[in-house]
Amino acid sequence: MNIVDILEEIEKVDGEVYERFSPRRTAMKEFFNVGKKISLAAVPLALGSMFNKAYGQSTLPANVKAVLQFALTLEHFEAAFYTQALKTTGGADFSGSSQMALDKAAIGIISAHETSHVNFLKGVIGADAVAAKASYDWTASGAFPNPFAVGNYGVFLAVAQALEDTGVRAYKGQAPALVGQGGVLTAALNIHSVEARHAAKIRYMRAQNGFSIKPWITGGNDSGVANAAAVYAGEEIVIQAGITITGINGTAVNANAASESFDEPLTTQQVLDIVKLFGVS
Repeated sequence: MNIVDILEEIEKVDGEVYERFSPRRTAMKEFFNVGKKISLAAVPLALGSMFNKAYGQSTLPANVKAVLQFALTLEHFEAAFYTQALKTTGGADFSGSSQMALDKAAIGIISAHETSHVNFLKGVIGADAVAAKASYDWTASGAFPNPFAVGNYGVFLAVAQALEDTGVRAYKGQAPALVGQGGVLTAALNIHSVEARHAAKIRYMRAQNGFSIKPWITGGNDSGVANAAAVYAGEEIVIQAGITITGINGTAVNANAASESFDEPLTTQQVLDIVKLFGVS
């Protein structure tokens, strides 16, 4: 989704967004004039600043701002993971096969997305946006081997899957707190769907590297890693809105198909319990 698309999506939810600080034509002119002076990498930050100007940081309810800080903390975490993976020294080993070389290109794209998410959220939150940690424990307190060590490429992909699946469920869990917040909710959902694409891509990459897995979550913890169980808690559920999906209306829908058809959210505490193992508070 490009910048114009994002602005149009915001306008669908809040038709007066531009009038909050200037007429639409002036607002657009101001933004695109800024765009001529900054690099492409800085565009998300500029857009975030524009967004913040339109809504006013001081007008955001405390709980909404807390959600955005929570999202930024997770985005810092994911961005740092992929940045580390792409480092020449101490990064993931993508040299084992031609498939790994293809994977590296995809990881570079995902890394750029996560950095864009970080810059966007920082722009929305403003000066007191939470900062990235100086370091993380990528072994999750010993739950995984070092995902960046030579020979541990499979571990790297498994951890990446756990992080992306956590991120998707985390955004879903925070959505109710953003209802009624216009473009804030729209922007969060825009990020959420991209995180879901990342999760599917990582799962596809694992399949291409010999692990038997689908692009969607099947029956709970399908990661093949017992220590990732908390990431998938509740994903085995086969009841939605009080309706049992298995065998619905006499069909042959089994438990796996029923669980695959619906994603479940994670609560804030569930997410914190997962990421604190990596040194994220």
